[in-house]
Amino acid sequence: MPDYRRVLPHFTARIRANLSGKGHIAVTSRAFNPRAQAGGGRAAVKIALAALFALAAGVCLAEPKHGIAMHGDPALPADFDHLAYANPDAPKGGRITYGFVGTFDSLNPFIVKGTSPRGLWDETLGRNLWESLLTRNRDEPFSLYGLLSESVDVAPDRSWVEFTLRPEAKWADGEPVTPEDVIFTYDLLKEKFRQPSTRKMLTDAVVSVEKTGERGVRYTFKDGSNRELPMIIGLLVVLPKHAVDPATFDQTSLTPLLGSGPYAVADVNAGHTVTLKRRADYWGRDLPIKRGFDNFDEIRIEYYRNDDTYFEAFKKGLVDVNRESDPARWATQYDFPAVADGRVVKDGFASKIPKPMTGFVFNSERPVFADRRVREALTYCIDFEWLNRSLYHGLYKRAASYFQDSELSALGLPASEAEKALLAKFPDVVTAAAMDGTYAPPVTDGSGADRTALRKAFELLKTAGYERKGDTLVNAASGQPLAFEVLVRVAEDENLALSMQRTCALLGVKIDVRRVESGEFEARIKDFDYDMIRFSYVSSLSPGNEQYNRWSSSSVHNPGAFNFAAVHEPAVDGMIDALLAATGQEDFVTAVHAFDRVLMSGYYLIPLFYAPEDWWALWSRVKHPAEPSLYGAEPTTWWIEE
Repeated sequence: MPDYRRVLPHFTARIRANLSGKGHIAVTSRAFNPRAQAGGGRAAVKIALAALFALAAGVCLAEPKHGIAMHGDPALPADFDHLAYANPDAPKGGRITYGFVGTFDSLNPFIVKGTSPRGLWDETLGRNLWESLLTRNRDEPFSLYGLLSESVDVAPDRSWVEFTLRPEAKWADGEPVTPEDVIFTYDLLKEKFRQPSTRKMLTDAVVSVEKTGERGVRYTFKDGSNRELPMIIGLLVVLPKHAVDPATFDQTSLTPLLGSGPYAVADVNAGHTVTLKRRADYWGRDLPIKRGFDNFDEIRIEYYRNDDTYFEAFKKGLVDVNRESDPARWATQYDFPAVADGRVVKDGFASKIPKPMTGFVFNSERPVFADRRVREALTYCIDFEWLNRSLYHGLYKRAASYFQDSELSALGLPASEAEKALLAKFPDVVTAAAMDGTYAPPVTDGSGADRTALRKAFELLKTAGYERKGDTLVNAASGQPLAFEVLVRVAEDENLALSMQRTCALLGVKIDVRRVESGEFEARIKDFDYDMIRFSYVSSLSPGNEQYNRWSSSSVHNPGAFNFAAVHEPAVDGMIDALLAATGQEDFVTAVHAFDRVLMSGYYLIPLFYAPEDWWALWSRVKHPAEPSLYGAEPTTWWIEE
């Protein structure tokens, strides 16, 4: 008599494979047991029936669906016609030109080496060359619908996910997209993908990737503790096995990888321009998830040496759209003739997602910033009220939470009992103010040199062991002055840093502001070679695995990671684990609130400000749907009307 507990998983796997291949199940001893002819057939049938009952109970087999949501079910039915923020009747044609400051030296955005241009694999401008198994509906916090995959099947405990590829999905050379391509891409990315947190996830969390049936691929995970894993896998790029050489994949190249997307590279001027042309033979143009998208015949990406040159190009019509980040320019410099006569339109797009957390980031591994009290003291050296009035025409709001202006923000809210239970393992990490909801960045009198704020900063620095000697603040034990460098690359950041420099000088703190070209800036931050930089952390309503890449201990010093603050705090790691393990929206919000409190308490950056809406200026031939998505402007749905 066989051991049922040992062989049952084998039988359920065999049944599952048959079901995935749309075959028939014949419950006979011969079907499952090669030794059935010699006896034991009745036992094999019993095991097979037990496996079938297990599958029917949902232990091993879920129901294939057209989409998947992080929590609950997708909002759209299987027969939806188009996404609400896309115009299915948008005309096709014309060319749009986007402009950026900087340069590029590679057309591979998936590797650590080199810098690739925007618009190839881009959340804002579109995943134009390559595609993923699933794609977002940006009118939902985090719901995905089939793209290369026609259906997704996920275990109730999220311990595995299975995708069934569309039979019509094809690469640009006409070859079909196959399960072998998906498996090949997994093997490639777990070794060479630019984001270390994703490489670690693919290596540590994925047990196996296997072909199921003719068009199926199944990912099996170690466990279901990271409930976002099926979503992340669904959003991974898929690359063609027959057209990618693994040996040279991680080398920079100006030859684009073959894709399955709606556009192909038509022309490259290294470092300056890339032109994409819409593919007439694109396989997915009639899918509901793509209806009203990809409307331009050509997309041109142009790079400029500096921001002033770029803005002049926009004013002349060499660039079609400008996403404005400078409130002073938004308020005062859009008075050129094209605006006056209506050829350029100023547009504001309001989003319902968390506002970005922008600030001067401390490299906490530098000895000067190792003490949290020093980092907190320096937050008093930014006079937001003066800056907003004097430089930004009052258009900004002060940043404080990492999930500002959303239900995920803990700002102004006392911690719930559930949050306290999560944080109990990490005593003294969250400050009393962050715990009871009274935390807020310093508010000044707007004079540019608020003496009350400076006194609070000085008191904190004294408790951290600093004292004043002449006009210099020094560590009483070591005699080392409190001095550091702020690395910047654009004029706005330089002006902000110089403002902080003047205020800090009143305390005896020495700041060197160093402005460098974009290439040197990128190289230094990749090597974590800085004391302080300005950075903006953009968040969604479904924060997940990307938080590992920004804040976890495992991402410190990893090339390609965004843990610029060098955070290695167990409480941070614990809260990321908790938000990923949440099974319902209430538990998820609780975990993100606790995570927000930990980050605020760490004083890992000096919070700056954010715009209450996204500012875009468009030449009037560029049109867009009346209603934006939950995430704001969606250029992938825009079109040209000459």
